[in-house]
Amino acid sequence: MACVMWGGHPPRLSSTSASSSTHRTYISSFTAFNLNSIALNHIISMKADANDVSTPMPVAESRQPSMLVFSGGTAFNGVVEELKKVTTRVAHVLPVSDDGGSTAEIVRVLGGPAVGDIRSRCLRLSDESTSEALAVRRLLGHRLSLDPLQAKAEWYEIVEGEHVLWNGVSRPYRETIRAFLVYFQNQILRRASENFCFGNGSIGNFFFAGARIFFQSLDAAVFLFSRVSHIPTDSLVLPVICTNDRLTLGCELWNGTVIRGQNEISHPTSGAVEPINKVVSSVPALPARIKRIFYMSSEGTNLLHEVFPAVNDSVLEQLKQVDCIVYAMGSLYTSICPSLVLHGVGETISMTPCLKVLLLNCSHDRETTNMTASDFVTAICDALNRKHGDPLKCLNNPVRESHLLQAQMEYLKWNPEKTPNTYVNVMLVPKGGQVPVDRQQLAAQGICHVIFVDSISEGKIGTIFEPKSLIQVLADLMYSSTAQPHRAGNCSNQMSTSALSEDLTTKE
Repeated sequence: MACVMWGGHPPRLSSTSASSSTHRTYISSFTAFNLNSIALNHIISMKADANDVSTPMPVAESRQPSMLVFSGGTAFNGVVEELKKVTTRVAHVLPVSDDGGSTAEIVRVLGGPAVGDIRSRCLRLSDESTSEALAVRRLLGHRLSLDPLQAKAEWYEIVEGEHVLWNGVSRPYRETIRAFLVYFQNQILRRASENFCFGNGSIGNFFFAGARIFFQSLDAAVFLFSRVSHIPTDSLVLPVICTNDRLTLGCELWNGTVIRGQNEISHPTSGAVEPINKVVSSVPALPARIKRIFYMSSEGTNLLHEVFPAVNDSVLEQLKQVDCIVYAMGSLYTSICPSLVLHGVGETISMTPCLKVLLLNCSHDRETTNMTASDFVTAICDALNRKHGDPLKCLNNPVRESHLLQAQMEYLKWNPEKTPNTYVNVMLVPKGGQVPVDRQQLAAQGICHVIFVDSISEGKIGTIFEPKSLIQVLADLMYSSTAQPHRAGNCSNQMSTSALSEDLTTKE
């Protein structure tokens, strides 16, 4: 069944003999296949048969615990495969403010939110059970050459349908995916003066951007990508903000400096097309520690340009009903905190009685130099409480009475400040990690359930969680939590739970 059909054969887009004007003519005629004729119900049913014969679950679906994960698009990817073996009832919440890599070039020329982290997670969740599923995954996971000219030539070969990456992709998938790649190319040609650079470009990002612009909906683009890559139906990939606008991240340092852009905060580059390198020794240190993360207008440069986008309603709905909330390892301030500072997130988490697990980073990076385990907890709590922003937008945070209206004073009277273990009640630590675990300070924060998990060494990255061990610990925690709801309390009330920690750390 072909989801996108056009009459005859589409014209070729020769990258060697045609001029730019000829390319534009070809693309214009190619897009005349009328993408508006796509029948969305065809896309929905593309894998209907496959859904009926999906890989058996490790446990009955009704017994699977549910989880929501706040993460970026890199660090947690390494454990997604293992997590799928335990439960597919996972909501992956991802930021849309990345402005590095090939995402930056798409945002520069076409605008809109960054889709790189979403694309990366969708690919990790995608089906691998058939040869065609693997072919689709290879295609959408492919990156073009770093050399702009070689990348452009390869891109035209892909969009013409002649690249070897199309081998193994059946006609329905080929025509659906290719239609949106062509639509993306058409949008690039409409802005030819911007000189789009294809170097290091991600085919999945191009497909995602084409779908988002066509549907004028990030949600629709995620839905389409999920269907094309056959993500389990009970696994959700949720952009933390649903928007068609460009989002810019800002950070305020403790010395008053304001830095604009996620890339500049986390891993500034020379501006040339190059793979992102987050190794702490490869980038200069920040002049001071980060005080807070916030959103700013796309052209903004200082605190006066702060904006307050609305959180995706689906995120709040999931937070209210999951068995476990996970703050994943990764870039603390630019991958995790952008999802936490939005209005409604802290409020909902504080009212949800469930496991709330922090996966401690294995090492420091530019954002977290010299931070301890309790500092990570403080950063998460400050973000959820919106502590260091406008006092009138803070969540249950003590401020001077002179700064409050009567209604706000009344609110604080009935809603005292939330303690750290309202937001984090379990911490998983990689054995051999570089971040100091200051147990006394964690105990003072009410976090007494600290579990050390096996780790492995991974090349230039260094120490990371051993995926199977990490997911086994999470699984044991979730299944024990669903049997007996978790209650945050003081350390003396959690001594029985500490025994579980010892069992978990020694389990092979």
